[in-house]
Amino acid sequence: MRIALLEDDPTQSLIVTSCLRNAGHEVHEFRLTADLKRFCARESVDLYLLDWIVPDQSGEEFLRWLRSERNDATAAIFLTSRDAEEDVVAGLAAGADDFIIKPLNQRILLSRIEAVMRRAKPRDMHAILELAPYRIDPAQNLISLKGEALELTEKEFALALFMFRNVGRLISRGHMLEAVWGRSPDIPTRTVDTHVSRVRNKLQLRPENGFRVVPTYNFGYRLEQVDTQQAEA
Repeated sequence: MRIALLEDDPTQSLIVTSCLRNAGHEVHEFRLTADLKRFCARESVDLYLLDWIVPDQSGEEFLRWLRSERNDATAAIFLTSRDAEEDVVAGLAAGADDFIIKPLNQRILLSRIEAVMRRAKPRDMHAILELAPYRIDPAQNLISLKGEALELTEKEFALALFMFRNVGRLISRGHMLEAVWGRSPDIPTRTVDTHVSRVRNKLQLRPENGFRVVPTYNFGYRLEQVDTQQAEA
C-alpha cells in the first residue's frame, strides 16, 4: 500500500515510517503541508496519515482542502496528541476516517490502518472480480473478455488488476509504478505508459465494452466505466 505521512517531528516520522515499511508498505514522508500539497498535484496514494499540528498549515486544513478543492476521497487518519472531544469531532468533520492518539502503539496503528482500508476497499484480495464483460481471477492470474481468456504478461495482468480495483479513481504513474513494479529508481515512468497502452489494446478497453482509459496530462490514468447504451447511441 502507498502511504503519505505528514509529520514534522523527525523522531515520530522515523518510528511510523519504520513500522509501516517493516509491514511492507511504501511511505512518502513530508514535514510541511505545502510539500504534501505539491506531491498531491502529481501523485496519488492509498492512505494519508496526518499530524494535526504542522508548522505551515494544520493537518485539518490540509484534509479540508483535499476533500473540497481536489475532491479526493482517499482514506485519511489523524495521528495526533490532541485528544479533546472537540478536536476529534473537528477532525472527523474535516473528512478523517479515524483518529489515533499519540503516543502510538505500532500494533494498534497497523490494526487501525487495516480496519480503515477494509472499509475503504472492502474486498478479498483473491476474490474474482465480475465487471461485465470482464472477469478477473487474481488467484489464476487470468482475465477473460466475454468468456475468452486474454494473453497477458505478468506485469500486464498486475497493472490491469490494479486498474480494475481502482475503477473511477485517478491514479498517478508513480502510484502505478510502485504498485506493480515496486519502488525502483531504475524503472522510468514511461514504462507505465507503455504497459497501459498494451493493457488498453489487449483488453479492448473501449466504450463498447463498458470501459475506457482516460489519461491526465502530467499525472496518470483513470479507468472509467461507461454506459454501453450511451456509447452505442
